[in-house]
Amino acid sequence: MHPYWQPPQQPQKPATNTAVSWVWALVPLLTCGFGTPFVIGYAAARKRSPWLIVATGFYALNFVVFLIAIASYEDVEMWPVWLDTTTTIGLCLNWFGGLAHTLIIRRGVFEPGHAWQPVQQPQFQAPRPMNMTPPPQQQGYPPQHQPQRPPHPPMQRPTYVQPPMNMPPPRPFTQPTHPSTMGPQPRGSQGPQFLGPYRVVGDLGQGGQGAVYLCVDQRGQKVAVKVLHAHIAKDKDAQARFLREVDAARRVAPFSTARVLDVNITDDLAYVVSEYVDGVSLEQLVKDKGPRNEDGLTRLALATSGALAAIHKAGIVHRDFKPSNVLIGSDGPRVIDFGIAKALDQVNATASQVMGTPAYMSPEQVGGRPVGPETDVFAWAATMVFAASGKNAFGEDTIPAILNRIINHQPDLMRLPPSLRDLAASCLDKDPHNRPTASDIMLRIVH
Repeated sequence: MHPYWQPPQQPQKPATNTAVSWVWALVPLLTCGFGTPFVIGYAAARKRSPWLIVATGFYALNFVVFLIAIASYEDVEMWPVWLDTTTTIGLCLNWFGGLAHTLIIRRGVFEPGHAWQPVQQPQFQAPRPMNMTPPPQQQGYPPQHQPQRPPHPPMQRPTYVQPPMNMPPPRPFTQPTHPSTMGPQPRGSQGPQFLGPYRVVGDLGQGGQGAVYLCVDQRGQKVAVKVLHAHIAKDKDAQARFLREVDAARRVAPFSTARVLDVNITDDLAYVVSEYVDGVSLEQLVKDKGPRNEDGLTRLALATSGALAAIHKAGIVHRDFKPSNVLIGSDGPRVIDFGIAKALDQVNATASQVMGTPAYMSPEQVGGRPVGPETDVFAWAATMVFAASGKNAFGEDTIPAILNRIINHQPDLMRLPPSLRDLAASCLDKDPHNRPTASDIMLRIVH
């Protein structure tokens, strides 16, 4: 067998070392657990293991709690129930848990090469190259008596193999497209590496308006870049309207919204850059952790209505307010994608496309009538119903059935807390003129 593949030679374990290890392992049993911190501390010092250091601190804490209890009360019978229970559990853990711990790690602490020590494999030495030069004539031998080398076999000429006739021809080289001109890639393919000056580092998802990427700007800050569909960049008038709408959105107060930082629209690429909110959407939060309680729902209602009030003050109508457009960040809820829906609606006016998500559309949106801030108020109330119940306010079956209920029926608001029930009912009024404004919603929540 080659020496490289031979198993490593294990050192012989002296009998004295084995006996000492067994005595060490039985210390917790013999000392009723009081010696456990010391033997585990010895193992931690010998093996330099952070986990053993943590275990030493745990066993020592149980021991210290027992000593403090002894010093604080003159009689054990005076101990309160919680202290008696705590010290009893701690001593049992030090006694029996420490014994099990030492028995498990005994061989690794005292027997070299058993645990936590890498096996040393012998170094493999490459064979030395053969000397191909003929040796010099050896002194003392005449030329006719020099040792003779066996003749080398003649070299064989390599045989050329004809490739099969059905082999496909080589693929021609094509110049790759510059990443900054690439639009959203289909699912399953590699996306763009750059979007203008923004470097793509992740994929945040796909939507009806386009693809959203997590990017890093030139200062190293994370941003969210929404790449819009290519047909938005075809009409020059639509480009001008789009830029005006997004410029208005950039003036919205940023306290409860994800700020719009940049916008680019050319013949090849159209995208909107907004502040990146490190959090999950309200839709995903409710699916993962269930409906919000009354306090959480009140905070959510106040923050999102304040965001809508700021958006409406800037002259913007969101038009697509829904749970997936509310991000729950570490500093509270944030509303995203405001102002983009109206800009897209203007671009798609000739495409007979209704903007919005059916379950959160207002009656005027369904009927094709002009929309305004009242539309966002209607969608806000439907979003609050979802946050309180985990279900859409107007059902989850077919789109025609949902639209019919939006126009002709009232949703069930019993899952909302009483403080928000009447407010949500007024926001879901079929007549947009009877709905309160976003500022009125804030005042009614506070009062």
